[in-house]
Amino acid sequence: MSDQQPSQDAPEGLEPAKTGVSSRRIADYLRTAILNGELAPGTRLRQEEIAERLGSSRIPVREALRMVEADGLVVVKSYSGARVAKLDFNEFDTAYRIRERIDPLALTLSLEGITDEDVARLEALETEVEETTSPDRFVALDREFHLATYAGCTDKQLLETVTRFWNTTQHYRRAYAQLIDDRGRSIITYEHRLLIDAIHRRDPVDAERFLSGHIRRTRITLAEHPELFD
Repeated sequence: MSDQQPSQDAPEGLEPAKTGVSSRRIADYLRTAILNGELAPGTRLRQEEIAERLGSSRIPVREALRMVEADGLVVVKSYSGARVAKLDFNEFDTAYRIRERIDPLALTLSLEGITDEDVARLEALETEVEETTSPDRFVALDREFHLATYAGCTDKQLLETVTRFWNTTQHYRRAYAQLIDDRGRSIITYEHRLLIDAIHRRDPVDAERFLSGHIRRTRITLAEHPELFD
């Protein structure tokens, strides 16, 4: 991860968790705040502030930070503390190139166990993706859609790796959602529909080809905006 030192700290307006002080609850709370954009990449996460906000001691907060670090969402360093993970351009490019390989692998393995009910859910999610006008809602639905395509994959280690890369690149998909215009949305719709059709037919060749191209196009589009990585 980048060693660039961001200036922002955790936002004061972040709402406290309603109940519980266990490390798992705190980790879930931080994970949600990072993935939905409340905590931006580079944000410093002070253990004492999190503990005070959530009514916890620092020990479960420390454990929670290690949990979300394992998800690829946080970087914890011995002397500088914890920050929300931030990719520089080279790390971003590598992450997306890896995703071009491992996401299609998870998808082709998923075809062996995916059900008609799973395909119906993909159809419903894609309809929501197409209908939403909110960039944040688009990001959430797009993530849910793609992760749902792996419903039939039983390789736990592969799925954990796929999810980790989705987590570390979440911020850039949010930036991407702000960049795309109506034409871009039409292309996404077309690619998603091709993907659903390949999944419905249980065609591993087409499914792999469509998904790899879909991820590659996103990488190329984001690479055209170096300001996102400053």
